[in-house]
Amino acid sequence: MAGTAVTPTRMVLNQLKGRLKTARRGHKLLKDKRDELMRQFMDVVKENKVLRERVEAGLTAAFSSLQVASAIMSPEMLEQALLYPRQSVELGMKFKNIMSVNVPQYSFTTKNNDPSEIYPYGFAQTSGELDDALDRMAKVFEDMLQLAQVEKTMQLLAEEIEKTRRRVNALEYVMIPELEENIKYITMKLEENENSTKVRLLKVKEMVLQDAHNYA
Repeated sequence: MAGTAVTPTRMVLNQLKGRLKTARRGHKLLKDKRDELMRQFMDVVKENKVLRERVEAGLTAAFSSLQVASAIMSPEMLEQALLYPRQSVELGMKFKNIMSVNVPQYSFTTKNNDPSEIYPYGFAQTSGELDDALDRMAKVFEDMLQLAQVEKTMQLLAEEIEKTRRRVNALEYVMIPELEENIKYITMKLEENENSTKVRLLKVKEMVLQDAHNYA
């Protein structure tokens, strides 16, 4: 149903036709964006699945080694061995634009490039299982950071997909039909007015001719 505030004039009709053309073009662009976002999202979902399985396997192996070390070493000795870590990590973050969505990209650097710096203790009083636990934890850390990046990307893409979907639906089911209905209403009104004008002109012509005939 046409909006009650629509004025049935040719100027308004031309304006509505322009808006309809723009709305249809925007609708197509948003649909294309939504489809591309969905494709990107599914790629990230696949990557997330692989990373999660790898991280879970790595953490399971690291905790298993730590449990064995805890069984061999006393709690006090284990705590003392891990009390003062020698290695430190600095995290960095930059952004990548995916279909107008700024997703984070994480990176890290260690204070020291020496691999042995992950062991903050001497080897005489500790078990080899503790070495294995720390080594596996260090190896899985990069995958954990990558997993955090991928999951944040999934969240941001999902939010953008939802926003784009709502805009597509608003155009498809609200704005475009309303514009089409208003255009149809104005066109009908203009045709009615044109027909009425023609009828009035014919009547005026008839009256003029009648007056002229009578006058003659």
